[in-house]
Amino acid sequence: MTPAADLSTILNRILDTAADNLRVAKILIQLGLDPDNITYDAIFNRLLELFLANITLANLFALIGAIFFVATLLTQTMVPLRVANMFGCAFFAGFGALAGNITTFLLYFLMVPINAFRLRQMLNLVKKARSATQGNTSMEWLKPFMTERKYRKGDVLFKRDETANEMFLTMTGKFLVKEINVELPPGRLMGELGFLSPDNKRTATVTCLEDGHVLSITYEKLLEIYFQNPQFGYYFLVLTSQRLLENIARLEGIIAQNKLAQPAPN
Repeated sequence: MTPAADLSTILNRILDTAADNLRVAKILIQLGLDPDNITYDAIFNRLLELFLANITLANLFALIGAIFFVATLLTQTMVPLRVANMFGCAFFAGFGALAGNITTFLLYFLMVPINAFRLRQMLNLVKKARSATQGNTSMEWLKPFMTERKYRKGDVLFKRDETANEMFLTMTGKFLVKEINVELPPGRLMGELGFLSPDNKRTATVTCLEDGHVLSITYEKLLEIYFQNPQFGYYFLVLTSQRLLENIARLEGIIAQNKLAQPAPN
């Protein structure tokens, strides 16, 4: 017999065995049911027997954990999702401990503090977003989501009309908005208008007047935070509206000064 024939014979035997094992009658027998007497009562009684035979404290913890896991799939907002996930992980960790499965226990046990940490971040985010309605536009709450970047005197952070993909928060040093000749001290936001513009273009050029560092966050991260907590959208709009109003007031002041400086007509 050729090797090809041997392989064909082996494959046929595998397929025949699989087909035999997948026969409905054999599956019903493996489940403890009589293929000649399939009724709803018989199926219910068999499932009840299996449930009672396997009901233990460990399995009860696993069942409750599974319920919370399903709840995370049905939850539409992040805070309830994190809470449900924490409870689900706690019960799955209990299942692992009671069942003596150290891998399951450690996996879900470590996920509890991770979810708790993320939940705390999210609650702080919601708290800060709500404070926007009271006029608090501090950016302190956003710092944990930002990365530090250092600049030296003369460096250009970004140029007008170039594609924007991140915004900045000044921490130390001074920065100059060249188009309107305005210095930005520490604690000021830069580049947020590019996030709102349709083509994500920079509206001004910013250079570094002295050594300093800023915190940056990408627009993708801003979108992620927004979709996780829609309240952030309102917070950000209030913040950018305040910046726009400041710029408008500054331009109006410049226009008024230019009018005063013009010589009176003879």
